[in-house]
Formats: sequence, structure tokens, C-alpha cells
Amino acid sequence: LACSVANASISLLLSKDWVADIARIEKQLRDGLSVLRDRQGVVDVRVLGAIGVVELAAAVDIKKIQPMFVEKGIWVRPFGTLVYIMPPYIIDRDCLHLLIQKLTEVIEEYLYE
Repeated sequence: LACSVANASISLLLSKDWVADIARIEKQLRDGLSVLRDRQGVVDVRVLGAIGVVELAAAVDIKKIQPMFVEKGIWVRPFGTLVYIMPPYIIDRDCLHLLIQKLTEVIEEYLYE
């Protein structure tokens, strides 16, 4: 069963122009997350392919920030000083815009409370 699921997943991936999808996601992540680059408390903003990372100066208080993400309607699981997203390759521009917007709002609220 697991192999059948893996094969179906690979077939789905190869049925689309996944390279173009990743390039589109990468550009949108770079553009959208760049507003956080110069914020106090943000060490770095990095994007590689379909992975966007905001590195904070201090470890994230998960008990504080997780409910903030949920309240905005997004599910993000920070790790240490990193807040990262790995959207699926099938995400459309509008959904990715919303994800980036809500993530940015939460990080700004979290840093400036």
C-alpha cells in the first residue's frame, strides 16, 4: 500500500511542471517574506525553493506563538529560533499570498507585543 501511494505521488508530481511551480513559489516567498528582513528581532530571512525561513534572534515561545498562528487560520510549527513554511507545490498564488500575509502578521505581533 505504501509503495502504491508513493508511486501515485510520484506520478502526480511528474504530471505537472513542478520545476516551474517551485520557481513560482520561491519568488513569491522571497518577495513576501522580504518585508521581515529589517525588522528588529529578525536575524535573517531565507528562501530555498519552496521553503521559506524567518530566523528570529531568540528562541520562539511556542506556547505563545502557536495560538497566534491558529487564530489567523494557518498551521505553522516553529523550531528553535526558526519560523518556516514549506507549502505544497500545488499551492496557488492567492493561497500562498494569504499564508505569507498571515505569517508576517503573526511574527510582527509576536515581536512587538
